[in-house]
Amino acid sequence: MEAVVLANGEYPANPLPLKILAEAPYVVCCDGGADEYIRRGNTPDVIIGDGDSLSDENRRKFGHILHRISDQETNDQTKAVNFLLAQGKRHIAIIGATGKREDHTLGNISLLIDYLRAGADVRTYTDYGIFIPCQGTRTFPSHPGQQVSIINFTARGLHGKGLVYPLSDFTNWWQGTLNECTDTEFTIEAEGEYLVFLNDTVLR
Repeated sequence: MEAVVLANGEYPANPLPLKILAEAPYVVCCDGGADEYIRRGNTPDVIIGDGDSLSDENRRKFGHILHRISDQETNDQTKAVNFLLAQGKRHIAIIGATGKREDHTLGNISLLIDYLRAGADVRTYTDYGIFIPCQGTRTFPSHPGQQVSIINFTARGLHGKGLVYPLSDFTNWWQGTLNECTDTEFTIEAEGEYLVFLNDTVLR
């Protein structure tokens, strides 16, 4: 990954997103998401947002790296991704995008498809798994018994290999959830866009 976006949701507790954040070459914090990151002894490269959820102390102390973007047509996560894309950084991990508020969680997850369309290679890491926006046919490494969910956006001709349950052109997000891998990899064949969620209690 070339950069990490730390959103203002629940701070990660799982070792994998924490490791990705610790080893990130470049960290962009979304507004108030910077507070906990700084409290833990870190300094972001950039803070993006309107500054309304950032503490007064950090707004003063880190004002030189605060990029105020008042555009109300996008949220802070999207502003951070667009900022990175403008710098030529395409390989992006998003962390802290879930929790606290379910409406923000759903919004942040759905926006992954927009980032895919914008040319980003982006994944969202949570304490429970990984969201990967996809287009067309994709093959993923896995392990037998690993749970996987497929959330359809524009895909047609959905077909799976290496999964317990067959796929179809799902019309609601819940329909492709709670599938299961049968081998060391699985393939999704499709035309169009969809999200894959790889679930694991111990992220690999």
